[in-house]
Amino acid sequence: MISIRRISTILIDLPMIRPHLLAMTVMQRRTLLLVRVMCSDGIEGVGEATSIGGLAYGDESPEGVKVCIDTFVAPAMQGTEATNINAAMERVGRVVQGNPFAKAAIETALLDAHGKRRMVSVAELLGGAVRTTLPVLWTLASGDTQRDIEEAEKMLALRRHRVFKLKVGRKSVKEDLAHVLTIKRALGERAGMTVDVNQQWDESQAAPAIATLEEAGIDLIEQPISKHNRAGMARLAARFVVPLMADEALYGPEDAFDLARQAAADVFALKVVKSGGLHATRRTAAVADAAGVSLYGGTMLEGTIGTLAAAQCYGSLPHLQWGTELFGPLLLGDDIVATALHYQDFELHLPSGHGLGIELDEDKIAFYRRDRSDVSLSTPRGAHVVPR
Repeated sequence: MISIRRISTILIDLPMIRPHLLAMTVMQRRTLLLVRVMCSDGIEGVGEATSIGGLAYGDESPEGVKVCIDTFVAPAMQGTEATNINAAMERVGRVVQGNPFAKAAIETALLDAHGKRRMVSVAELLGGAVRTTLPVLWTLASGDTQRDIEEAEKMLALRRHRVFKLKVGRKSVKEDLAHVLTIKRALGERAGMTVDVNQQWDESQAAPAIATLEEAGIDLIEQPISKHNRAGMARLAARFVVPLMADEALYGPEDAFDLARQAAADVFALKVVKSGGLHATRRTAAVADAAGVSLYGGTMLEGTIGTLAAAQCYGSLPHLQWGTELFGPLLLGDDIVATALHYQDFELHLPSGHGLGIELDEDKIAFYRRDRSDVSLSTPRGAHVVPR
C-alpha cells in the first residue's frame, strides 16, 4: 500500500502588482497556504488554500486553514492510503466538519500526487478535459476610474482579456454607477463587462441600480445583495433580463440545490475551495446543469497552484457558459513556481504535464515563507521584498 507519510503546511506572503479594492477590504498582498503531501513511494503532491481578503471576506483564512490541517487533518491522515482519494477524503470528513478550504487543499495535493504517479493530468483523473484553454476575464479594481480604463485598454491591446469585472460597493450607489457607466462608455462594444457588488446593496438599492446597469448593457451582475436574502435574489432575478450570479451565497452542491429550487440566480460562480474540493465542485456544477443554471469559473485569487487546480476542474466540465476569472497569478508580483502560466489570445492554456503540471521554485518558497528564520536570506532572482 502506498501511504501518506507527511503533510506539511507553509504560509506564503506574496507581493501584488497593485492594491486590489473590494467592497469590504483592500488587498495589499496575497497570503496563500501551501500544502505538501509526501507519500511512501516518494511522490509529493501540492495544494493551495487562499482566501480573498481573509476573514473580512468569508469564514476561512489561510492562517485558520493551517491550524485546521496541522491540528486535525494531518494526524488523522498519517498512514492513510494515498491512492484511494475518495476514502482519504471521507476520513477527513469524519474528523473535520465544514472547513471546505482545508479539504480542497488536501484533495488537490492527493490528486496532484496521483496524477504524477499515473503519469496523467488531474483533469484526466476527473474523466478528461473537454477543453484545454479557458477564457479568462480581468478585474478592474484599482479604485480609480481613469486608471481602470487605461488598464482595460492595455489588456485589450495585449489580447490578454476582453471581458472585465468591475468591483463596486465601497462608495455610494450613485458614485459606483457613475464609475461603471464611464468605463462602459469608454470601452463600448469592444469588451464584455460584469459588475460585482459583493453583497453591499440592499434590495431597495439594488432594484433601480440593476435597472440602470441593464439599460447600459452590462452583461452580468454578481451577488448584488446579502447571501442570506435568497428570496430577494429570486425577486430580482425574476424582475430583470440581465443575469444575476450567486457567489457568496454558493458553497457546495447543497447551496446549489437550494438556490436552484428558489430560482435565486441565473448563474452560479464555482469556486473549488468553497465547494470543498474538485469532486465537490463537479457535483455543484452537475446540480446547475440539471436545473438549467449557467456556470462561471470563479477564483479566490489563488496563486498558480490553486489556479491550476481550478483550471483542471473547469476544463473537465461539459458546460462553462460564462468562462472564468482565473487571473490570480497575473495579479501577483511574484509566485512560487518555476514556470509561469501561459495566457494568450484571451485564454489560459492548461499545461501538459502530469498532476497539476507544475514545478515548485524552492528558493522562492524559502524567501516568501512567513516563518523564515534567516532574515538575511539572499533574494532569489526576480523576487520582490514583501513588507512584513
